[in-house]
Amino acid sequence: MILRLDDTDVERNTDASVNSIFEGLKWLGLDWDEQYQQSERGELHRQMAEAIFQKGLAYRDFTPAHMGDSERSGAQGTWLFNPGMRELSREESDRRAAAGETFALRFRVPRQSGEVVRFTDAVYGEQIKAGADIEDFALLRSDGMPTYHLASCADDADLRISHIIRGQDHLSNTYKHVLIFAAAGFTPPQFAHLPLLVAPDGTKLSKRRHGPVVSVTTYRDAGFLPQAFINFLCLLGWSPKNDREQMSRQELVDAFSLEGINRANAVVNFKENASSSPGIASEAGDVGVAYQEDTFDPKALWLNAEHIRGLAIEDLCQRLLPIVCAAGFQVTRDQMLRITPLIRERIKLLRDVLTAADFFFADQLPPYDPGELIPQKGDAAMALKVLRRAKEVLAKVEFKHDPLDQALRAAAQQLGIKAGQMFQPIRVAVCGRKNAPPLFETLEVLGRETTLARIAQALERAGSTDL
Repeated sequence: MILRLDDTDVERNTDASVNSIFEGLKWLGLDWDEQYQQSERGELHRQMAEAIFQKGLAYRDFTPAHMGDSERSGAQGTWLFNPGMRELSREESDRRAAAGETFALRFRVPRQSGEVVRFTDAVYGEQIKAGADIEDFALLRSDGMPTYHLASCADDADLRISHIIRGQDHLSNTYKHVLIFAAAGFTPPQFAHLPLLVAPDGTKLSKRRHGPVVSVTTYRDAGFLPQAFINFLCLLGWSPKNDREQMSRQELVDAFSLEGINRANAVVNFKENASSSPGIASEAGDVGVAYQEDTFDPKALWLNAEHIRGLAIEDLCQRLLPIVCAAGFQVTRDQMLRITPLIRERIKLLRDVLTAADFFFADQLPPYDPGELIPQKGDAAMALKVLRRAKEVLAKVEFKHDPLDQALRAAAQQLGIKAGQMFQPIRVAVCGRKNAPPLFETLEVLGRETTLARIAQALERAGSTDL
């Protein structure tokens, strides 16, 4: 795999943007064998430009108004070429260049009646455009720097690129690239243009417009698994023939074909300007930013949850432990190994460990509503009776799943209540909430000392309130 940075646009090329690309690719496991930067290959680009010029397929444009690659003027805001420059004799062009006049080097697009540029795109099919409708685009700017069009084609030819797969917004550029390849004597690669990823409002994804939610590293820091994020990205604008959704990286590789790509743009259903807060650990163990779950596309969250459930306990534990430790909790690997299977089905993002399992790590539970201790179809007296009895039973029973199960069910029978009415006050007392992992496994992990201490605290809260 070749990684090539198209960094000829000096203004947009910053260390921060480049480092973000590297971080994202490394997190996703998309390693590369060779690396190139277009800005370091200018001599190769200028050689191709010179070869095209010597064939008479390019000309010097000394007009200051058209030195830039993107400048346009003329009817309907378009600009195709400057006749005075295009028709300038070679002798006059050489004389002015030798005199030191600055110029842009422009491609001499064929404009005869009936001249067309065509290519077959692997996604959008046959593409045809009249040469008379294509402007004489720049190959070299007035400062001698290659344009994107020239640099890309020169590098593609030099690196023997067989397929160019890029965004649909480059479809119109391809006519120019076909002309460059032909003028330089190379067979063009196979082109395939992919639908764009767009925001819910239909606009093209842009960090400047939509913020960090469109950055790959944001998903990493929020607790996405790299394989789940790749899975999600691949299903944007493409689907396998059997409409499968959860797929491993190798399954995606095996199933992918250009024929399965849709032509319509794909919407990433994130929420713009969703709130976030600092201080949540990332997968790498650094404290990062916690985004609300509804910030992200629901399908991305669902796929991430499915991939989390598919991880081996040891693997998931290894990913969760740095997050917990970075949040300031003292947890050993053995403790985390016991907690992980209890929350694996309850988290969508890796960072959810801090909310799904916080009561395992905290020395003291945060305040909770004592009314939560009251069982369904019960009252405050029942809650107090359950907690007192549980304190007696749990002081003696072995803290293993089956003995805990048997002892607490027997206690419920003795009290003349249902098992669920017995379990709820205990669950709230030890976890601080009703929604928590299975009770007996939770008690086993918490241990006798912590369990009894929290039940005692619950009795104090219940006794000092009217519930």
